[in-house]
Amino acid sequence: MEFKLDFGYLVEIIPELLSFIPLTLFLAVISMIFAIIGGLILALIIRSNIPVLKQLATIYISFFRAIPTLVQLFLIYYGLPQIFPALTAMTAITAAILGLSLKQAAFLAEIFRAALNSVDKGQVEACLSVGMTKAQAFRRIVLPQATRNAIPATSNIFIGLIKETSLAFTLGVVELFAQGKIIAASSLNFFETYLALALLYWFLIIIFTMIQQALEKRMEKPYIS
Repeated sequence: MEFKLDFGYLVEIIPELLSFIPLTLFLAVISMIFAIIGGLILALIIRSNIPVLKQLATIYISFFRAIPTLVQLFLIYYGLPQIFPALTAMTAITAAILGLSLKQAAFLAEIFRAALNSVDKGQVEACLSVGMTKAQAFRRIVLPQATRNAIPATSNIFIGLIKETSLAFTLGVVELFAQGKIIAASSLNFFETYLALALLYWFLIIIFTMIQQALEKRMEKPYIS
């Protein structure tokens, strides 16, 4: 049986798939925002060596880095409501964002910790010697340099997060990948549909990579504290 690519069909379904990109980006962006907040808090806790809290943060990072994303999503959406009945009202989108955020926060914590440690401690000591407080030294000197150092790895996390949003379909969220599966099942044009999906994900990553490169170029400029 000879296979012939139906290019016309591929072009035809792209507009329908495009309408689901906003939800995919919403899942990725909101999850990333919460992950950045959580990752920074974890990194600061570990860096400050606060007893008990440091050990808890270490366990958190180890746990969420080890468990597959799909297991985490199922644990949150299907498992937690059995323990806490009030969570039965939790929507699939909320569960997806929660699961993705918790996982990526663990990876970002290590990235942020390494970025903060990459700043020479002598710079902080110099700030203190001229009358700055530790908070001022952190905000004006440490954070800008650490942010610049963390951008490449953090961007890779976001790229992975965009792709991991495709797992939200297992909870019933109809995002880009889920709609592709629906179209493929109804038309039986599996290759064309999944090729269209691949091209759209590729397009999203190209756009974000351009934004990342522009941001890195901007961060390379001297900053004024």
